[in-house]
Amino acid sequence: MEQRTLGKSGLDVSVIGLGTWQLGPDWGERTETEALDILATAADAGITLFDTADVYGDGRSETLIGQFLRDRGGPEAAGVTVLTKMGRRADPHVAAAYNEANFRTWLDRSRANLGLDTIPVVQLHCPPTSVYSHNEAFDALDAIQADGVIAHYGVSVETVEEALTAIAHPGVVSVQIILNILRRKPLERVLPAAAAANVGIIARVPLASGLLSGKFTKDTVFAPTDHRTYNRSGDAFDHGETFSGVPYEVGLDAANRVAAIVREMPDAPSTAQVALRWILDQPGVTTAIPGASSPRQARSNATAAMLANLSSATLSEFEEIYDSTIRPLVHHRW
Repeated sequence: MEQRTLGKSGLDVSVIGLGTWQLGPDWGERTETEALDILATAADAGITLFDTADVYGDGRSETLIGQFLRDRGGPEAAGVTVLTKMGRRADPHVAAAYNEANFRTWLDRSRANLGLDTIPVVQLHCPPTSVYSHNEAFDALDAIQADGVIAHYGVSVETVEEALTAIAHPGVVSVQIILNILRRKPLERVLPAAAAANVGIIARVPLASGLLSGKFTKDTVFAPTDHRTYNRSGDAFDHGETFSGVPYEVGLDAANRVAAIVREMPDAPSTAQVALRWILDQPGVTTAIPGASSPRQARSNATAAMLANLSSATLSEFEEIYDSTIRPLVHHRW
């Protein structure tokens, strides 16, 4: 699989990574065997980046990745770079919690879960907006990096403005932001600014919580423990994390229009593969991190990296779908 360098970190990672939120409970339950099969299949398909967080299943996702790494003889033998996130363990989740003492406590827990002495990249996990504008958190990360607890650090953000503020901090090597066919605002300012600062872009929620898989209908029912059931209105966390902030019925209609275009393409790619290819075609993107609920899905996502660049006509059709139905609902919000 094609590898791209994650900004100034110098780390080469696959253009399709694996998001592992689904290995916690927020996408329905998966057994340990099922989760390890997904990780193994992804790695065997050429995926070299696993993205996790300390709150995914209260550490379950990190622990499963740690087990996978041990089974493969360690991260070098596995050929996988692990990125984790921290900050959402804070209760209450306030800016004051983003301090060096908490960082060290959270990172020690993540290192134990993952079985790593040094975490390759840690990302602040969508902290309160004020954190980005002050140096305290970043000074703490610099000190922790100097001690070898982490090799590099980045941020995961909700908004364009947060991303632009974070990019200005010299130690930030990556910005993780929602980017997909139904969330295009980062293309305007974030991707050019990141490229100019040599900051990697990690596209998260690349399939709009599965809407762009082309598999959902108006009658699809999600498990009660699935955030696509309980967070549609942003009751548990930021609304934009679920279906990219688009009302389900509106997003479903847009996704069906995307799927209709995909059905006319040669070689019969899936809607999800084309949606991922769209992200990889955007200048400045390092990697996209779709989740996978099965080994088959992990293999299919990886195959998106092998598709040819999308034609200008297809890109224009996707843009028209966004402009006509999605832009008024999301573009001003994030």
